[in-house]
Amino acid sequence: MISWLKKIWTKLGPREALSVRAEAGALGEQTAADFLRTKHGYAIVTRNWRNPRDLREELDLVCRDGDVLVFVEVKARAAGALVSGFEAVDERKKRVLRRAVQAYLGQLAAVPLTFRLDIVEVTLSDRLPPQVMHYENAPLFPKGYHLSRQSPAALPGD
Repeated sequence: MISWLKKIWTKLGPREALSVRAEAGALGEQTAADFLRTKHGYAIVTRNWRNPRDLREELDLVCRDGDVLVFVEVKARAAGALVSGFEAVDERKKRVLRRAVQAYLGQLAAVPLTFRLDIVEVTLSDRLPPQVMHYENAPLFPKGYHLSRQSPAALPGD
């Protein structure tokens, strides 16, 4: 993927290369949303939700799987990428996701009893249709996590 990005960067220039990356990300998110809706019956609640207090904190997809609220992190990757989408959601990214989830839940009138994180990896190729890997219930929250309505629960490492 790095060589692919370098080629794009040198051929197109920085602005155009960023728009190509944004297009790939948008295609990955649309593919993930379609996959979750059609194959698993998820209802898409919102896309690209940003924390109003910190716009760097984003949730790619917020879905419903029955009574469960599902926060979905989408990772679009070129075929042959060195790092998988699942592995790209490292501890640093999880800290950002925890803060975004807390902010999102804090805005709800009634917090659902069950919520989880799913990671969807979309592999993009010139020759094949997008390939989707769905990792359900990825570890994000520490054991015994609960949301306090008065003040957001402090999480280790935040």
